[in-house]
Amino acid sequence: MGLFSIFNKEIAMDLGTANSIVMYNDQIVIDQPSVVAIDTNKENKIIAVGTKAAMYIGHENDHIRTIRPLKGGVIADFEMAQHLIREFIKMADVTRSILAPALKMVICIPSGITNVEQRAVRESAEQAGAKEIRMIHEPMAAAIGIGIDVTEPVGHMIVDIGGGTAEIAVIPLGGIVCNKSVRIAGDEFNDNICEYMRKMHNLMIGERTAEQIKIQVGSAVSELKDNIPEDFVARGRNMATGIPETRLVSYKEVANALDKSISRIESAILEALSETPPELASDIFDSGIYLAGGGSLLRGLDARIAERTKLKVHIAEDPLRAVARGTGIALKNLDKFDFLIK
Repeated sequence: MGLFSIFNKEIAMDLGTANSIVMYNDQIVIDQPSVVAIDTNKENKIIAVGTKAAMYIGHENDHIRTIRPLKGGVIADFEMAQHLIREFIKMADVTRSILAPALKMVICIPSGITNVEQRAVRESAEQAGAKEIRMIHEPMAAAIGIGIDVTEPVGHMIVDIGGGTAEIAVIPLGGIVCNKSVRIAGDEFNDNICEYMRKMHNLMIGERTAEQIKIQVGSAVSELKDNIPEDFVARGRNMATGIPETRLVSYKEVANALDKSISRIESAILEALSETPPELASDIFDSGIYLAGGGSLLRGLDARIAERTKLKVHIAEDPLRAVARGTGIALKNLDKFDFLIK
């Protein structure tokens, strides 16, 4: 790597609402929940970050709290976001040299982020020790991570469904022509499942249980043709008696719970298509729509979107890490990708 690399470290970060991924030397070194646990009795001392902090969710007491610094894909708690970024950098172990290295970062941000929110991301990274910062929009990073040449004169539609937002964009020539960012994604799906369990089963469940239900029996359609999952045993508290109970949950029930939220994502996709210039629309007709993000793993989602749009729909090879991979590639091509935000 040479002497110069001792004093210069480069990392790429997909700072997500639900999970954050850090890449260093082209390798994923951190892939953990975006959660911070604090002790309020000790002036909000940080007691855990990431996976360890996530274990406290639903188990908090009078003085132990868990905080998710990002909501809807943007920073909601500036101070805790700084701690999160700083701790992930430490965990990535990029500062092993005797002298503190000059840290260069590329951070992924939602396409619908405001200037104020964008500044909050930059300042958080600076407070965490970054000297040179570039930012890249999530759909662009996802496209690069999928393997699309975003600099060519061809239009591609990317739908990235993460934890806080669904990002929909049409990308030609290294730019975003039209995009929609809706704050309906994994967190909203979890809320939908919690609400459904309360209304239909009289069962109060927590965020972690809702996440497990989504992963194990999550579906976007009520009729699956293959790979039908077995019913999931959900544990929670009976709202009438207060006694812990279990209920069986089927994929059809989850599809019913998520239907309205998925319909809103479909509407955003159709709206973006309606605003796409004719030549780019022709390209998309040929290439189809590309799905990335954890939300794209919902069973039957690709088929449902294909039926609604009458277009081919492709799921990224590793949808959970497509954005992180694209951010890492952007880090290695700072001179080539002039669309990165300084």
